[in-house]
Amino acid sequence: MSKPVKQMIVRDYQGRVGDIEDAMLISLRGVSSNSTNKIRQTLAKKEIRVTVIRNSLFLKAFGDTKLAGLSPLLSGANALAYGAESVVEVAREIVGLLKDFPDIQLRGAVLDGQLFEGEDGVKALSKFPTRDEAIAKDVTLILSPGRKLLGAVKGPGGRLLGIVKAIEEKLEKGEAIAKV
Repeated sequence: MSKPVKQMIVRDYQGRVGDIEDAMLISLRGVSSNSTNKIRQTLAKKEIRVTVIRNSLFLKAFGDTKLAGLSPLLSGANALAYGAESVVEVAREIVGLLKDFPDIQLRGAVLDGQLFEGEDGVKALSKFPTRDEAIAKDVTLILSPGRKLLGAVKGPGGRLLGIVKAIEEKLEKGEAIAKV
């Protein structure tokens, strides 16, 4: 392959992937072309893209980015899966596809510069919370002590209000209030 063609492919990779820092590496070797199309269509509905890569050109395109963390896994035929909100969602979707397409090989993934190697690493990554789930969990943790405090402050006042309400109802009905 000539140098201009290689440069064109590198620019194409950079244009497709853009500034994405987290991605997953899979191998579709052994998957039929019809199955590959079904996989791509299923993932496209979730805004996940799959790009077949040439290993050496991938390193030229992303050698100085966080995606370079995938370099130990670059051997054989590979495809880069990226998109959605995070690589965790990508991992969840592809691990879910393994039931219907067991020939997909999970090579690894990179999240915040950390490499998750092999099938076990990707499956572990798929169990991580997404960014939105982590934020929701943090907000719940932050707000729960305040809710408990509010309940503790509100509790005695609520009981006192109930007693005053009972006295008011008895007085409106003209009943006598017994001394305690």
